[in-house]
This record gives sequence, structure tokens and C-alpha cells, in this order.
Amino acid sequence: MSGNPAGRIARGALNYPGIGSTEHGQAPPGYPSLVSRTYLGDGPETYRRVAQGILAWELQKRSGLRVRTTSDAVVPGARVVSGFGVRPFRINAPCEVVWVRRPVPGGGPQSAGFGYGTLPGHPERGEEAFEVEIDAAGLVFLTITAFSRHSNWFYAAGGLLARSAQRRITSRYIEGARQLAAGES
Repeated sequence: MSGNPAGRIARGALNYPGIGSTEHGQAPPGYPSLVSRTYLGDGPETYRRVAQGILAWELQKRSGLRVRTTSDAVVPGARVVSGFGVRPFRINAPCEVVWVRRPVPGGGPQSAGFGYGTLPGHPERGEEAFEVEIDAAGLVFLTITAFSRHSNWFYAAGGLLARSAQRRITSRYIEGARQLAAGES
């Protein structure tokens, strides 16, 4: 899982405009976006459990993806390759973490999470972010923000299938966050 040199996990540089844009919610022109916001529960313990899970790749792992990364903890510059499907039809999706927000001590409204962007070899070009928030009333929400375009003609030809896969994996991320909120191992 971890401990591999970054070059062995994924090569190349981020390959889309607007690097870091998911942190501020503005997709670059020409990139369709998705925003999903889900209520997870109440209270600082729920918030902390979900934040810790997000920052340890748990949403990706709990969604059924095969996860290989250069770091067990989400940190800026960490590279991850998520894979799905079965050989010879496995699709690998290499990404690099572009921003991280950690929980701060104390109470009050805050958020924690990260955004990562695509690297060469990913079927899309763009960015995705996973953020848990606790508001002033103590309500806890998961927000997933993404913007992307197909990386080449092959994936563009399967556009409906690709968008369906994106919706499916988003629902699996949400289920993983619900498990974390409930304290499930």
C-alpha cells in the first residue's frame, strides 16, 4: 500500500487547469462540475471520526477501490493510484494531493479534508475534493466537489458510462463516510 517511491506509484505532472480550485469551489471554464453534500450526523466526535478517516484514505478504501499511495496519511504532494475493475479490464486512476485542511483544536464551525488532481494515465482530467464540515449547530456534513473532462477520445466515447461510474463511486464514498460517522470499523 504505502512506502513505494512516488515515481513507482505515478509519473508525470498534474494535467489540467485550475489546480487547487476545489478548495474554493470554482471549476475552470469548460470543466463540468459535481457537488454532493450529505448530512452525516451531529457533534464533534462524529466530525473527528470522519475527518480522521478522510485524511487516512478511508473513503477510497471503503468505496471498494484498490488504493496504493506514497503516504499512509493525506499530505500535500502525496500520490495515490486508485484502481477498479478486474484484470485485464482494471482502470487505474493516478492522482496527487493538491491541498489539505486539517481539523483544528477546539469547537466551533470548521472543516477538514483534501483535494487531489489527476495525473497522466487517469481516465479524466480534473480534480476531486472530500471535505467534512461541522457547523455552528453541531451538524456534520460531507461535501464532495469535482470537476473533470475525459482525458482522451476513448474515454469520451464512453461518456455516459464514465458519468455513471462517477455517480456510483460518489455514492460509495458517501457510504464510507456514513460508516465512519457511525464509528464502524
